[in-house]
Amino acid sequence: MEKNITLTDRFWGRYRELVRTEMIPYQWKVLSDSIDINIEKERDDDYIPNEKSHAIENFKIAAGRSKGHHYGWMFQDSDVYKWLEAVAYSLADKYDEELKNLADSVVTLIGEAQEPDGYLSTFFTIEAPKRKFLQLGESHELYCMGHFLEAGAAYYNVTKSQAVFEISEKLVNCLFEYFGFEEGKHAIADGHEEIEIGLAKWYEATGNMKALTLAKFFLDVRGLDPLVYDKQRKDPAYHGDPSGMARLPKKYYQIHKPVNEQDTAEGHAVRMLYLATAMADVAAKTGDNARFEACKKIWRNIVDTKMFITGGVGSTVHGESFTFEYDLPNDTMYCETCASVALTFFARKMLENEIDSEYADIMETALYNTAIAGMALDGKHFFYVNPLEVNPVASRLDPGKSHVKAVRPSWLGCACCPPNLARLVTSVENYIYTKKEDRLYVNLFIGNTAEFNICGNPVSLEIKTGYPWSGDVTITVNNAGNSNASLGVRVPGWHEEVTYTMDNSEITPDTEKGYAVFEAKPGKTTIVMRLDMIPCKYTANPKVSADAGKVAIKRGPLVYCLEGVDNGENLAGIYLDDSTSFVCSYEKEVLGGVCTIECDGLRIKEETGLYKKYTPASFTKQHLKFIPYFAWANRGENEMRVWVNQK
Repeated sequence: MEKNITLTDRFWGRYRELVRTEMIPYQWKVLSDSIDINIEKERDDDYIPNEKSHAIENFKIAAGRSKGHHYGWMFQDSDVYKWLEAVAYSLADKYDEELKNLADSVVTLIGEAQEPDGYLSTFFTIEAPKRKFLQLGESHELYCMGHFLEAGAAYYNVTKSQAVFEISEKLVNCLFEYFGFEEGKHAIADGHEEIEIGLAKWYEATGNMKALTLAKFFLDVRGLDPLVYDKQRKDPAYHGDPSGMARLPKKYYQIHKPVNEQDTAEGHAVRMLYLATAMADVAAKTGDNARFEACKKIWRNIVDTKMFITGGVGSTVHGESFTFEYDLPNDTMYCETCASVALTFFARKMLENEIDSEYADIMETALYNTAIAGMALDGKHFFYVNPLEVNPVASRLDPGKSHVKAVRPSWLGCACCPPNLARLVTSVENYIYTKKEDRLYVNLFIGNTAEFNICGNPVSLEIKTGYPWSGDVTITVNNAGNSNASLGVRVPGWHEEVTYTMDNSEITPDTEKGYAVFEAKPGKTTIVMRLDMIPCKYTANPKVSADAGKVAIKRGPLVYCLEGVDNGENLAGIYLDDSTSFVCSYEKEVLGGVCTIECDGLRIKEETGLYKKYTPASFTKQHLKFIPYFAWANRGENEMRVWVNQK
């Protein structure tokens, strides 16, 4: 985490404050079972636990403070760890003694639940102490431990907590004792990737080489034996698999081949993207070009054939998975919030290996659309699934669409998404820049002040902008050194026109890998970038059958959508034509303040009867209003649609 960046951005500042004042306290009440709310299943499956969270109580039982049984998913611990990580970032932004004391008490509890050898999993400590590490296909043991190490790294960076340091070091030592290619150790990885990310984060925070060695091992061992989980399941003492994961194909776990040989995105979308993030991270830390080349192949497969226009990924509820190229259904997709959070992680790590504006473009798309759509504007309601088309009747009555919610639930039986989004929002400043030896790159247009050493020069920067509503970005550079400081500013892939001034003089900078390059002389330099923010229609590749004959509207980084509350029922009957012109206006009182887009469209005339002989359709004119996709479902239950018919 960069300590030299201070967020000043109005758009993200509102989200940061929402997480700090509403989301973090609300999530704590849920995790500690001190609030009476309706916890919804993310889909209609009997085995999903949704009576309570019980996450903190699980730790109390494992620590010996309480008596009872574990409740919830095997990975319930991770909800607490992600909450702790978000708290760490929030404390770095605005110190809060009361919140710090609460977090310290949670760290103490985690330490008490940790076993003497460093092992940390409340489920197995409470329910199956003899089954540790013996059913890794379903157990999520290492997944949870990885989330603790991520939280531990963040909390240690901010607070220098000796308690969290000791827990993390004991955990790393435990893993180093149990796992590796050496004789007598377990040569196996977790069914759900995450430990690799956590270990790399702990190495980054502390320099612990065991952590980096383990991160590399868990990548190298994956896929060497595609039957490795099947072998563990043959043990007579196998604890069981109520969720049915054991029946899923090898690609679901990304164990169908060694990771450096994988060239397409397969299986569970979050697992795949956590794997890709770890691959890119370890590649950057070790200089492993072969691993990075595999990352690039996976990236191309996702971005070119398997990503929704909103930055969502995951085409089916079955296994929450990728399916096949160009299979991007709008009303049955999955697009889990966690998957777009993970895509953001992946993009950032790709930038650490190779500067290319496409990585930042996709990072921005995921951030401003699907990721923040996962949280309501009150900070207390959350989507697991982020659809591009919703009919509330279908969500209620079609069993194949039970996962597609028309409004955000108060909490979810599988609650991975809310705390995942919280930790992303509270650390968003860490995605603004990428620093290389000779240049600082601006990836995202988010207001901030920052300090860096660029080309040997101590440099302070300030970015001011009204983004994403305005396309004006002012970057003030104060170079206290004796030579030029090199700066690269991303030229967004969506732009139509962009102009630059440098110290009030118009210039045309050179571009490299999609970044405009500036040399800031000693002293003060002011760069102004003006991006067009004209609403534009987008079409999908003709192979995307779900979007044939349809268009989507984007303005800058934001995807827009129609809602029934503005445009009436049966959004499927609305059309745009080639003469459509758009008018954009900022409406302060709408959805917390957003730019809306209005235009004249058409509505097909409704007919009686189910079928009839073909005759040319009749249309009536209708005034239409589009809102940013991230803000939908904040005004009650109604229809929503991103892709609109084009006449």
